[in-house]
Amino acid sequence: MATGGLSPANIATPIRNILKRQRNARVLLGEAVGLDPRARRVILSDGALSYDTLVVALGSSHHYFGKDEWSRLAPGLKTIEDAIEIRRRILIAFERAEREPDPTKISALLTFVVVGGGPTGVEMAGALAEIARDTLTHEFRSIDPSHARILLLEGSPRVLSVYPPDLSEKAIRSLQHLGVEVRTGTIVTDIQPDAVTAKTGERTERIPTATVLWAAGVQASPFGKVLAETAGSTLDRAGRVMVEPDLSVPGHREILVIGDLAHFAHGSGSPLPGVAQVAMQQGAYAARLVQDRLQGRATPPFRYRDYGTMATIGRNAAVAELFGFRFAGYLAWLAWLCIHLVQLVRFENRLLVFAQWSWSYFSFNRSARLITNLPT
Repeated sequence: MATGGLSPANIATPIRNILKRQRNARVLLGEAVGLDPRARRVILSDGALSYDTLVVALGSSHHYFGKDEWSRLAPGLKTIEDAIEIRRRILIAFERAEREPDPTKISALLTFVVVGGGPTGVEMAGALAEIARDTLTHEFRSIDPSHARILLLEGSPRVLSVYPPDLSEKAIRSLQHLGVEVRTGTIVTDIQPDAVTAKTGERTERIPTATVLWAAGVQASPFGKVLAETAGSTLDRAGRVMVEPDLSVPGHREILVIGDLAHFAHGSGSPLPGVAQVAMQQGAYAARLVQDRLQGRATPPFRYRDYGTMATIGRNAAVAELFGFRFAGYLAWLAWLCIHLVQLVRFENRLLVFAQWSWSYFSFNRSARLITNLPT
């Protein structure tokens, strides 16, 4: 969505629609701002709700390592709104370059810096390269989009650091094949409206650019602090709530915390990663736990099953480690597509996304390249 491949409606479904046949479910739109564990009430910005069991699944947000002022200049990708804003910035950069007479300014406008070499950063850098070299071909008269410069900056020694080293190397080769400049061991020290300052070893470089995209880190939802203040929860350095083996808050078995906000390290010694499959498995477990409690049954502790990891890089390029097998290239890319299609909520969305991906594959086009929310 952030690079114009899909429209928001293709992948997002209203919760009301999902639960319309679930007669014992009620959907309310509101903002949780506080908690009263003794009275078992969630405090909303415009009222309050009572509960018997509270499931907190508020996820995470972007982490700028103490430089929160960078958020305005380098948006991250966590929500639909983030994706639309990133899409706007990418497309506007090309449009501004088309009208710019100064070659130096054109170079800066056509330089895109992605900070962070995790799955999100790798995918974004690859998609940007494909937009510049394939999608926008022959659409401009004053500039050549294929001359766009895409840099991926990663602070650790390799991209996709949680993946095996051989898959990281294959990812780098795929990115370089697309024309992406990959710089590992590089720390961003400053971000300005017209440039990024990065340090590699003892060397510091100022990179003129108009578009910086953030994929370097995440931090837990601020609601974790509310749980700490009201329920006595313990937070880790990332602001995640330390939970019991059944995902409950210590001393409050009626409060469950799941997903990116939960620090679950039972059985492994290290917290589970903030990825979708963890949240999905914990969501299913929380539902079973509530059902078991209502029926007076005991529920065994939560157990995470790691089915593998995968990251897409570009057309026919991805890396995957599934069920103990490592592979890359077209087969990994095809597996990534199939798994993501299956995980979409509605059959209608799966059909639409399959059709749109198929058309984009053969036409090299991205049909959702809309520029919205133009600054006034």
